[in-house]
Parts: sequence; structure tokens; C-alpha cells
Amino acid sequence: MKTGIILYQSKYGATKQYAMWLQTITGFDCVQTQNSSLQDVLPYRSIILCGGVYASGIAGLSFFKKNIDQLQDKKLAVLCVGASPYDVNALAQLRAHNLTGRLEKIPLFYARGAWNEEKMTRIDRTLCKLLQKSIAKKDPATYEPWMKTLLCAKGQVCDWTDRAYLAPLIKLINGTE
Repeated sequence: MKTGIILYQSKYGATKQYAMWLQTITGFDCVQTQNSSLQDVLPYRSIILCGGVYASGIAGLSFFKKNIDQLQDKKLAVLCVGASPYDVNALAQLRAHNLTGRLEKIPLFYARGAWNEEKMTRIDRTLCKLLQKSIAKKDPATYEPWMKTLLCAKGQVCDWTDRAYLAPLIKLINGTE
């Protein structure tokens, strides 16, 4: 049996960057989620899914949802990547929204990604602008961390990727957590 594989789904590149760093650190094979099948991953003991956070969903998580019955004997973990700074409450909300039912025991990790409106699709850029306008109407004292980030990043090119976000996941992979 092979040691591990990293599946990733990246829209703008930050998630792919984390997947590549994980591959370098662990020596695991690495493949895009859409280019893999259940048969491709069954020979592995550990499966790490890396997916961007979009509208509270984790990209690529459908692979685990669809195949969880066949993956029960595997060591699974999810790394989600978003633009917001790390926030315990936000991560708990992501978990509650995405890792339900048979997925609820899968460890969830977070890494901060990047922001570049020029790379965004027209739809994503428009949705972000509408959300920014909506947030700007609120009392700043009520802003959640993601709201502050969304307003501050407007018109900026930001890259918050950092290998340090991988430390907790690496501890799990190495069995030291």
C-alpha cells in the first residue's frame, strides 16, 4: 500500500501552492481532484484533500462525500484555503457547514490564501463587489474577520500563503498530534 496522496482543487492558485508544498514536505503523490478517481486513491493509506473556500463551501469536498464509504479505512484530512485570516469561529462554521454526517470526524485545517481581483472570473469579481458594498453599509464594530479582510483587500493584490499554516497538518501526518 502506498503512503499518501494529496488531492487538490484550486481556482486561482493558492490551494495548488499549498498542495505543492505538502508534496515537497511529505513526498506524497499529488493530483488535481478532477483528474483522479476512487480507483486512483484506494491504494493509499492517507488522503489529504486541499480545496479553496468559496461561498462557505470547500472545493473538491464532493470527492470525499461521494466516496466516503470506500474510504473509511483511510487516514483522511482536509485543508481548506481562504482569503480570511485564521479564525476559530469561522473554522467551526466551515466544519459545521461542510463536514457533516459521515465526514464529521475528518480533521479540518485552514491556510490563508491570496486575493487578486484581476485573476478572478467576472462572476466572482462581481459577487465580491456586491458583498463589499453590502458589508460597507454595516456598523464596522459588527464586522467579522472575513468582512474586514474583504473590505481591506478591495483593489489590492495580496498573497498571504505561508508554509507555517501547514504545521498542524504535518503533525497529524507524522503522527505527532
